[in-house]
Amino acid sequence: MPNNHVSHLLNKLEEHSTEQTQLVDCNFSISKEDQIKVEAMAELFQLPADKLVADLLHTVLLEMEEKMPYRAGSNVIRVEEGDPIYEDVGPMPRYMAIKNRLNKSTKCA
Repeated sequence: MPNNHVSHLLNKLEEHSTEQTQLVDCNFSISKEDQIKVEAMAELFQLPADKLVADLLHTVLLEMEEKMPYRAGSNVIRVEEGDPIYEDVGPMPRYMAIKNRLNKSTKCA
């Protein structure tokens, strides 16, 4: 069986390179209490604080998207297996529209 360590390393390096090109600098304020928590966790897990904050923020944003509530409107948008599917009038459609608009406005021509 061939050794795949080099292939695995190359994949990790490529992933890291792709992630690095997608990073943007952010500057925001946090409470002193949260700063201490971040510094303690960064030290505990031996990570740079900015990497930890980026990972925490990414995780929380994914979970917020997952937990955004669906609110059924009055308009049927399709029928699946005989059941009506109503438009979502909750925050998700507005969020997606804003996200799409911001994504388009940050693309280079």
